Amino acid sequence: MGLTYFKRFRMEIDLAQHLLRAGPLPLGYRLVPWHAATIEAHAEAKYHSFRHELDANVFPCLGDPEGCYRLMLEISRKEGFLPGATWLLEYRPQARSARPTSHPPPGPSEPEMPVASGMPARGCATNGQPAVEYCGTIQGICDRSGVGAIQNFGVTPEHRGRGLGTQLMAASLAGFARSGIRRVYLEVTAQNEAAIRLYTRLGFVKVRTIYKAVELGALSLFG
Repeated sequence: MGLTYFKRFRMEIDLAQHLLRAGPLPLGYRLVPWHAATIEAHAEAKYHSFRHELDANVFPCLGDPEGCYRLMLEISRKEGFLPGATWLLEYRPQARSARPTSHPPPGPSEPEMPVASGMPARGCATNGQPAVEYCGTIQGICDRSGVGAIQNFGVTPEHRGRGLGTQLMAASLAGFARSGIRRVYLEVTAQNEAAIRLYTRLGFVKVRTIYKAVELGALSLFG
């Protein structure tokens, strides 16, 4: 079977020079720290963030609910996994009569399909309460050289353009910093120009070009 190659950039940030400061989240959103009980929620957010994106071609597991669940299990079991750099973004629509608070309730939103083993459908109410919609995820690990690595940073399409990616990234980088890590990197496909612009604005710089080989039979075309 033939191969195709995707050009990708490794981008790094020096936390001694760039530590993000993010303002308050929009009403209805909440950042949730890592806990083993949130693994399926991370898998759901990962799947809905990447399933129609180019990265689901580069890494086919990102376009499959069970693949995202297995990937989260693998990441969470890595020796260098950093819970403090791993965050989940959740959303709950606010009732019209509700007054804004400084600590908005956790939350959810739009109906769709179940994700990963036994997960409820997105946006389905439970016990009369609006269900949480998991709309963003970021994971962090520390490699053997002591450098931080960001894994699968994504926000679902319906929630983009609200500064939520910056909020997730700021929370993750603060977690790396608390762990004593001073350099953090991520990888991004060269065709993902919007992501590259975001990372550059946040302080990341390109340090290396790499090529990811993918079997042609694993590719899927998204409309």
